[in-house]
Amino acid sequence: MSKTDDLFYSSLVIEHIVPNGKSFVFRRWNAKFIELAKQHPGFIRADRCPPLPCADGVVKWYTIVHFDTPAHLNTWIASGDREQMLKTGQAIFTSYRFKSLTTGLEGWFARNAGAEHVGSGPPAWKQILSVVLALYPVVMLQSAVFAALGIMQSWTMASSMVVNNLITSTLLTLVVMPQVSRLLNFWLAPIQRPASFKIELLGAGIVAIALGAMVWLFQPL
Repeated sequence: MSKTDDLFYSSLVIEHIVPNGKSFVFRRWNAKFIELAKQHPGFIRADRCPPLPCADGVVKWYTIVHFDTPAHLNTWIASGDREQMLKTGQAIFTSYRFKSLTTGLEGWFARNAGAEHVGSGPPAWKQILSVVLALYPVVMLQSAVFAALGIMQSWTMASSMVVNNLITSTLLTLVVMPQVSRLLNFWLAPIQRPASFKIELLGAGIVAIALGAMVWLFQPL
């Protein structure tokens, strides 16, 4: 693996909530936790952020564990030694949660905001198809409406592109992607829980048909 490839590894952000007075014990436990992670294939490094004291008598600790690929990251997440280590730490920290990051699109596919997000979301190809499905009609309709109303016609491309991107990103994030994610929820299974062949075929077929229908619908524009 080249040095450039190292820039694109997969990471797991972990938050542990530790009662005041147990920070020293947690440090020792966390060091063992990281040592176990180092024994797994693809481990790159682990970063521990400075503790964050809170007003309710607890301290939040954040650890970021990096692996070279999503597959190696998911293998470690599902490993028995990691599960066992978490069980031993339950007497030290009151709660924990984590979020894995691989493609950069996972936030659009989170099912439970604020909850623990296990794994790295749907496979990258499903995320890409879903985003294209949501983005295509937004861009086409926005372009058609702006052209019909003569909005920003006299602007430079650089200026109009900034405004267009702001509007598109807002609509995509707040309106369209949540609906697409909800409708395709049966198909957007996390990568470590692959769907059945029937579900995979049905989901891909729905996306392909929807994109084809929209191409036909927008053809006259």
